[in-house]
Amino acid sequence: MIDLKYSLVIEATKDPTFFGFYSPDLEGFMGIGHSVEDCLYQAKWGIEEHIAILQERGLSVPKPNANPKVLIQNEQRLEAVG
Repeated sequence: MIDLKYSLVIEATKDPTFFGFYSPDLEGFMGIGHSVEDCLYQAKWGIEEHIAILQERGLSVPKPNANPKVLIQNEQRLEAVG
């Protein structure tokens, strides 16, 4: 079982040795890892640190997601405007 309090999106990048991740439930939280497993590990501890920083600064902390999801996808690319 994956023990996360918030949903997580993991994105494969052009570079096969890096994955990006972020939580749509936790504004400002993001990071990188070298594998899907590394992203899960980094996110678990990173979320705890992110919440601690929000609390230290007196900022609101979103309620944990009752049913968090992990989505693995290719990175979202922005279309060029022009």
